[in-house]
Amino acid sequence: MADGRYLIYYRFGDEPGAADGQQSPRQGEGARRRDGEPVPQMRWNPVLRQWIVVAAHRQGRTFLPAAENCPLCPTRDPRHPTEIPEADFDLVAFENRFPSFVDTAGSSVTADDGLYDSRPAQGRCEVIVYTPEHNSSLAQQDVSQVRKVVEVWADRYRDLGAVEDVRYVFVFENRGEEMGVTLHHPHCQIYAFPFIPPVVERELASSRAHRERTGECLFCHILEREVAGATRIVFQNRAFVAFVPFYARWPYEVHVYPRRHTPSLEEMDAWEREELARAIKAVAMKYDGLFGFPLPYVMVMHQRPTDGGDHDHYHFHVEFYPPNRTRDRLKYLAGVELGAGVFLNDTQPEEKAKELRELMPDGE
Repeated sequence: MADGRYLIYYRFGDEPGAADGQQSPRQGEGARRRDGEPVPQMRWNPVLRQWIVVAAHRQGRTFLPAAENCPLCPTRDPRHPTEIPEADFDLVAFENRFPSFVDTAGSSVTADDGLYDSRPAQGRCEVIVYTPEHNSSLAQQDVSQVRKVVEVWADRYRDLGAVEDVRYVFVFENRGEEMGVTLHHPHCQIYAFPFIPPVVERELASSRAHRERTGECLFCHILEREVAGATRIVFQNRAFVAFVPFYARWPYEVHVYPRRHTPSLEEMDAWEREELARAIKAVAMKYDGLFGFPLPYVMVMHQRPTDGGDHDHYHFHVEFYPPNRTRDRLKYLAGVELGAGVFLNDTQPEEKAKELRELMPDGE
């Protein structure tokens, strides 16, 4: 890109697993912060013992433009360029124009006085555009296109995880204005963290303790229980099971687990990635069929950290968090959730799972 950020076009042949990725500039090089922009900063919370990120320049990011001015659509008029110069692609990955983490090489803003610790937010933030089509979604794409999305996720996980100081690669999609979306073109984001995020850190600790205590994978144990009971399953195929968890925090929360113990996308076989695409599309379709409109949600992927540690006990999974509790009422995080860290779910997980299970498509 003209401002030094990299952009990668993914073009697939007949087989979704074989992508032709063309980059400019060199992949993994990363753009330095643009002149005049503050460096995003990590600040340590000594009370909760976790990092928060200050990225004040993001206040100026593009906010709900008209479709004809969408920056994620391919450029139609060279006089009004978008983020994507060409239209001949299956998917595109590029460095976020308004990142929370950047290549901070050469910065010297680290400070630690024994109480307050701050340092540059070193890392990467990417945008993955699912399709050139503006009015679309994962639910509306055919399985072959969603499979290509899965392949790009795996490719970015591998490449970003190889970047020095990246300890965790986090793939997520925010869908709908209710979730804070500022661009409606179908896309997701990837944050390459210089630390393991707190939620994943807790999952790692729990899965490690369970393995040490029982000799089994915690997630495999959960999956075994869900399959045996079947009351919370919403979709399943040869390789994946989607279910509303016993401990669901959101009314229509769904988790997608691989049947085989697999720590990351990179370690999945080709046929498993195909089945993951089918499972993700199925969940998205069920959501859109639930109330007859595109349901907002957050989708996240939890997988093996890239810090070089021993995380074989961990188990890849996808989690969906839709905010709706009814057609026209949302679940908000309020006093108990935000102030005490305890989620209150006003619905019965088994009942919500039944509603989703009865929607198309059926599992295999």
